[in-house]
Amino acid sequence: MSEEHRETGTGWPEPSEPTRPSGPAGEPDPRPDAPDPDELSPLAPPAETEAPAETDVPAETEAPAERQTGTSAGEPEATAGGSVARRLTSAGAMIAVLLALLGFTLVVQLKTTSTDPTLAATREEDLVRISSDLDSRERRLRQDIEALEESQRQLRSGEQGRQAALEEATRRADELGILAGTLPAVGPGLTVRFEGPDKAISSARILDAVQELRGAGAEAMQIAGSDGTTVRIIASTYFVDAAGGGLTVDGRRLSGPYTITVIGDPATMRTALNIPGGVVASVQDAGGNVTPEDREAVEVSQLHAPITLDHARPVS
Repeated sequence: MSEEHRETGTGWPEPSEPTRPSGPAGEPDPRPDAPDPDELSPLAPPAETEAPAETDVPAETEAPAERQTGTSAGEPEATAGGSVARRLTSAGAMIAVLLALLGFTLVVQLKTTSTDPTLAATREEDLVRISSDLDSRERRLRQDIEALEESQRQLRSGEQGRQAALEEATRRADELGILAGTLPAVGPGLTVRFEGPDKAISSARILDAVQELRGAGAEAMQIAGSDGTTVRIIASTYFVDAAGGGLTVDGRRLSGPYTITVIGDPATMRTALNIPGGVVASVQDAGGNVTPEDREAVEVSQLHAPITLDHARPVS
C-alpha cells in the first residue's frame, strides 16, 4: 500500500482506467495492429465520465475529513447540553431543599401553637370560666379608667374642682383604710371553707388561695379558725405552719378548719379558685376539701393595727 493510500485512508487502490499502451518515452505503440492514437479504445470510458473519475479520489478523501469535522463540532454542543442539564438538576435540588425546610418550619410552628400544655388538658367548661374571668377583669378595669377620667375632669374645674378634690381625697382614704385593714368593709363576696388534714390545708395552700382571690379582684379579706380566732388579711400578712398543727397568721395561731371571708365579685373569684390545677384541685388531691359559697353581702369586720413607720415620712 502506497503512502498516499495510507494518508487518505482509502485502503487498497482502486483499479485504474484502461489506458492505451505507449512505448518508451511516450512514443507510439510500434505494434502493427495498434489502433490509431486518434481513435478511442473500445475499453476507454466516454469523455463525459472522465471528469467524475478525476474527482473520485478527492471526494473519497474529503468525506472522512467532513465526518471528523462534524464529530468535533458536535462535541461542544453535547458538552453545553450536559452543563445546562447539570445546572437544571442543581437548581431543582436547591428548590426541593428550601421547600422541605419551609414545610418543616410550618409543622413545628403549628405544633408549638396548638399544643399548649396548660390549655390542652382543660375542659370546655373550664375554658368558659377562664374567659368569663378575663371578661370580668376587663369590665372592672374599664370602670376604673372611666372613674379616673371623670375625677380628672372635675379636678380641672374651679370651685367644683376643689369640692371634687375633697371628695376624691376622702374616697381614697377610705379605700386605703380598707386595703390597710384599718377600716371595716361590707359587700358581695364569698366565704371559702378549707377542711382536711394539715398537709391538705397547709400554709402554702392557704397562701395560694389568698393570692388567687387577690388576682380575681378581692378587695378585703379575713381568715378565721375553728376556735373563732380571726385575723385581717392585708398585703403584709404572712402564713406559717405552726408546730403541732395549725397555722400562725401574723403571729396569731389558728386551728383548722379555716374560713376565709372575702369581698369581691363572687363569680370571678369562684372561677379563679376552680381553675384546673388551682387551689381546689390541689387541696382535693391532698385529701382535703374546699367549699366556696356565694354571699350577697359579707362583712369583713376584723381590723389590723395601724403599722408604725420607722423610716418613711411623707414628702411636703
